[in-house]
Amino acid sequence: MAAPSSVLTISRVAEMFGEDEDWLQDLAMRMDPEDGRLTVYGTNDYSTTAFTPFGIECLRQIVRDSRS
Repeated sequence: MAAPSSVLTISRVAEMFGEDEDWLQDLAMRMDPEDGRLTVYGTNDYSTTAFTPFGIECLRQIVRDSRS
């Protein structure tokens, strides 16, 4: 499998899902890098969570599971 060429931030994924970003962040803590969850570091000690396409699908399944 080829490495992903882009990732989406948790803010963007929350917008796509129509969900609360903080809630998704809590759910995403269950994921490992192998699940497509990454931490992206910026300047001034800023970091954010981001997801590969596979990670977005994993998170979508976690959202479904948390509702059932």
